[in-house]
Formats: sequence, C-alpha cells, structure tokens
Amino acid sequence: MAMILDKVVPFGRSMDEYVKIFNLTDADLNKKIIGIGDGPASFNAEMTRQGKSVVSVDPLYQFSSAEILQRFNEVVDNIINQVKATPHDWVWSYHKSPDDLRRNRVKVIQEFLPDYENGKNSNRYVIGQLPNLEYQTQEFQIALCSHLLFLYSDQFDYNFHLKSVNEMLRIAQEVRIFPLLTLMLKPYPHLDGIIEYYKAKGYKVNIEQVEYELQLGGNQMLKIARDVI
Repeated sequence: MAMILDKVVPFGRSMDEYVKIFNLTDADLNKKIIGIGDGPASFNAEMTRQGKSVVSVDPLYQFSSAEILQRFNEVVDNIINQVKATPHDWVWSYHKSPDDLRRNRVKVIQEFLPDYENGKNSNRYVIGQLPNLEYQTQEFQIALCSHLLFLYSDQFDYNFHLKSVNEMLRIAQEVRIFPLLTLMLKPYPHLDGIIEYYKAKGYKVNIEQVEYELQLGGNQMLKIARDVI
C-alpha cells in the first residue's frame, strides 16, 4: 500500500476528543468499535487500558513508531504556525489556544507510541484504507471516521465517499463521521446527496450537534445506522 510519509500530517486525537466528537455514550464505548483513519490517536491505547474493544485502521501503520514520531516532529510547528496565521478559522473552546492544541497533540502521540508495537502485534493497529477493508460483514458494532471523509473533498470525489461509507456500513452496524466540513471550512458539498441516498436505502440518518469544535463551524457529526442495532 503506497503512502509517502513526507506527505502525511500525523496528528491524532485523544479518547476524550473521540467521546465528544462522536457523542459516544458509556454504552457505545462498550461496543466493538473500529476507527478508520485513526493515525497516531491515543483513543485505542486509552480504551484498551480500560478493557474495551477497538481496532484502528490506517495506512500510516506501515511505518515504525520512530518514523511516525520523526514525521510528527517535522510538521507540528509548521501546522501550529499556520493555525496562528488564520486566527478567525478556529474555535478555542476545547483547546484553549494554538499552543494548547500543540501540547494536546504532543500528549496524544506520547500516549500512542508506547502502545503502538504491542497494538500491531495484537491486531489493534492494522494497515488498511478505504474504500476496501479486510473485515467480515457486520464484524463491528460502530465504525468511526474522524477527519478523513468529507474533510478532504478536493482529494476524494463523491464516488470515493459513497464507496467508503458503503464499506463502513458493510463491516459495522452504525457509522459516525466527523466533521462535515471541508478543509476550506465549507459544508461538504455532497452531504445532502449522501443523506438522501442512505435514507432511500432504509437507513436511519441523523446529523448530530457535538460538544467539540476546533474548525469554525465544525461541530456536527453524521450518524448512519441500520434500523435495528
């Protein structure tokens, strides 16, 4: 699977961020979860410590912990400087400032790295990417996709998004996607089409407000579920 590490921004998010991003309840956290595009998130490590079930899938996992950390260190200050240069594009409610965002991203990767090799050995960190995942039909109860689908709408077309959501719904009873914005802070242009497509197929589709907001206006999550879970 081809991925060029020097094109990657390996920023991950914490369990607390996942809980807020995806409106995860205590009951949700006890379900069998797959996180798609998790990168160096600490969600898996933190959940595993609590005895919960998470699999994380990302092409990033073809690289070693040292390579991921090196790439993080190469890009983190540049990314934070870009954030500081666009002050009106961000909401400082969860993260209190660009420097606080940096501290939180460092903390997350420091939680991720000690768990990474053990997690790879126990198939909790798996190399893979949408729209084709090597899992059985309905193997998971919830599929989470953070900061991948919709966000990169210039890089991935509508057909890719539709195939990707179809694949997540194949392997999981319920799909949650965040945010519903593009990198340009615009609503994903095909969101209505996605919603109508799955409603017509009999899925329960909702846009939910969430507690988390970093990108201005990025405080909504899409949930698509089978009628009976």
